[in-house]
Amino acid sequence: MKRAQQHAIWGRRGTFILAATGSAVGLGNIWKFPYITGENGGGAFVLMYLLCICLIGLPVMVAEVMLGRRGRANPVMAMEQVARESGNTRLWSLIGWFGVLAGFLILSYYSVIAGWTLEYVTTAARGGFAGFDGASASAAFSELQGDVSTLVQWQTAFLAMTALIIMFGVTRGLETAVRILMPLLFVLLLVLLGYAIYAGDFASGANFLFSFRISDLSLDGLSLALGHAFFTLSLGMGAIMAYGSYMPHNTSIIKTVATVGLLDTTVALLAGMAIFPIVFATPGVEPEVGPGLMFVSLPIVFGSMPFGAVFGTVFFLLVTLAAWSSTISLLEPAVAYLTERFRFHRVAANLLIVFCAWLLGLTTVFSLNRWQDFQLLPGMTPFDVSLFMTEQVLLPLGALAMAVYVGWFMKRRPLRRELKLDSSQWFSRWFTVLRYVSPVLILVVFVLGIVGKFAG
Repeated sequence: MKRAQQHAIWGRRGTFILAATGSAVGLGNIWKFPYITGENGGGAFVLMYLLCICLIGLPVMVAEVMLGRRGRANPVMAMEQVARESGNTRLWSLIGWFGVLAGFLILSYYSVIAGWTLEYVTTAARGGFAGFDGASASAAFSELQGDVSTLVQWQTAFLAMTALIIMFGVTRGLETAVRILMPLLFVLLLVLLGYAIYAGDFASGANFLFSFRISDLSLDGLSLALGHAFFTLSLGMGAIMAYGSYMPHNTSIIKTVATVGLLDTTVALLAGMAIFPIVFATPGVEPEVGPGLMFVSLPIVFGSMPFGAVFGTVFFLLVTLAAWSSTISLLEPAVAYLTERFRFHRVAANLLIVFCAWLLGLTTVFSLNRWQDFQLLPGMTPFDVSLFMTEQVLLPLGALAMAVYVGWFMKRRPLRRELKLDSSQWFSRWFTVLRYVSPVLILVVFVLGIVGKFAG
């Protein structure tokens, strides 16, 4: 109780839902989900993704939220507290360290990619997409990636936007931000969906997204669906554990996490329903074009459709807000650690972490141009190494350790206390999946990711 009194608590019960959804909803939902769906069979991939959300994402998310609320501290100190209470070794605090480190690394390169969206917001607003074809759209994107000063400018702006929110603390900063950003994000997404219904080929888009063919099921698609379900919910990054530490005790964890998972999945599906009809309505643009769908193909689409400048601006503003809500959650765990462990002033902790993330982010900037031929590891630029270490090493190992710890090592009594508001039936189902199913599937993601990377 003493730790709970000293630690910040969300002022309203629904804030955790908005904050966790904001952390989960990001470039993964609006950029990555549509193009990997296009590359992996449409409806078949969506089905695999939804199954993975239920069998990996939500069970592990419940465990991470529970650990944060039980420890009432940043991820490192929360794991120390929970391990001490259960009589376990302090080495379990490595789970917290994995999360803080992964969040910091992701923040360093995510802020660079998020900066692209700011550039595209300004380009769309001034009608810069008008007359774009495949060659000019590709040339514009290549020019952006080769322009170091512009990349650093937008990277700096995005990190400054993120730090500004975190500096004001949990209630005045985080809580206020998510209560504004998330409703606005949903409004913009619904506006784009309405535009897709009006100006796009909605029937073709919906058919592509939801039609199912057994022949489209594949082991590679399942592995990708597992990894994306894992990444899109922000699991293993420390963010959900940090946000969980601010959750009031009178809030049901399982019901709340289910709501977050539903909202996150809804955003991903709505993004697909907004993007694919527009893509299908534009001759020469295919849904299977891969990562270039958002930064190459969609500018062509918005440049050739009625009111394209307006809705192109709305779209990239939507992506910017989604990325902003995610970077906020990536910064918070490291800042919380410095303020709680070493009594840093929150402003000083922000400036230190953001500056370090900015410096490390320069390796991503240079990997796109000057260091394209520099290999930090065989076949990998510094940016590739950061991606590999976070998405295929730190995140799955951190989540695997969480599932194993909660399922096999944490004492049942404190675990049951945190989930006391949930029925014994739901608790039993969740615990069984977390103990026996989730670890196996996470291990599959980890092994396939490592083998695929070095076999390729």
